[in-house]
Amino acid sequence: MIFIDACKRKQTPYTPIWMMRQAGRYLSEYKELRKQAGSFLDLCHNVDLATQVTLQPIDILDVDAAIVFSDILVVPLEMGMPLEFLAGEGPKFGRTINTQEDIKNLKDEGYKNLTYVYDTLSQVRSQLSKQKALIGFCGSPWTLATYMIEGEGSKTYARSKKMLYTNPKLLHALLQKLTNELKGYLHMQIKSGVNAVMVFDSWASALQREAYLEFSWNYMKEIAAYVKKNFPQIPVLLFPKGIAGYLDKIDGEFDVFGVDWSTPMELAKQFLGDKYVLQGNLEPSCLYDISAMEKGVDAILSVMGKNGGHIFNLGHGMLPDLPRENAISLVQMVKEKTKR
Repeated sequence: MIFIDACKRKQTPYTPIWMMRQAGRYLSEYKELRKQAGSFLDLCHNVDLATQVTLQPIDILDVDAAIVFSDILVVPLEMGMPLEFLAGEGPKFGRTINTQEDIKNLKDEGYKNLTYVYDTLSQVRSQLSKQKALIGFCGSPWTLATYMIEGEGSKTYARSKKMLYTNPKLLHALLQKLTNELKGYLHMQIKSGVNAVMVFDSWASALQREAYLEFSWNYMKEIAAYVKKNFPQIPVLLFPKGIAGYLDKIDGEFDVFGVDWSTPMELAKQFLGDKYVLQGNLEPSCLYDISAMEKGVDAILSVMGKNGGHIFNLGHGMLPDLPRENAISLVQMVKEKTKR
């Protein structure tokens, strides 16, 4: 598998490419299945439809890896947090975490109830070409905790940060509980057939450096170390969004560092390129225009070259109104430009 070889810094015929949110609303096929399912969560729960959605970008774009169609918030959902996705508003929890009692009331081993994710993974792996990798994923403990404390997405993370500074012990208790769940969750995903796992820390940039290292990065490192100890052959990818200023402090047992679009690739290469394979980091909006896209691709390849140590990706997820033909062109472009 070219993607897995690249994760392990082995020689590959070209730089592999896949895209975050490659299964999504920019594809009419996805919209059709979403309508069929009834709601976003129903689609996540429907093994056959989630399998089809996961495989769509492989068939349509010819990317080198599939990532299971699911959501980071299914973990707190199965720990007993009522969740709904509201049109135009995003995810909302029916209650929030404010006290030690709230944390105590969260179910232990909720990840065991995520059978619909594991069944989807097994089904996808059985239908996916042996040349294509299957990526499993989870959200970081910090990112999940912010949703659980705020009750929804936030611009300021005021409640989460208030807890961090006024009751750090309580926040650490929640983060440790989530970390234990996520270890179990990734363990089960690997048993279900994934070839690599990725941890998304979408709200990394909400914290200043020392707080970030203590309340987020340390827990991501713990999850990565757990996977590497139990499944040394499985590559671990970590993606903290928006921490360009903290790269000198990044360490841990993992294989691939996801570079977001706000972090200059040369900076990531300078600090991390010798230790980790780098993934990224085209600004998704470049896909609105072919010439802007090509300029972006050339800029990244001028830094990363085509001799390994790089997986091509966007610096965040596909946007819902990006032209699909440009996404198809991007995959072909990267493969052609990086042929060895």
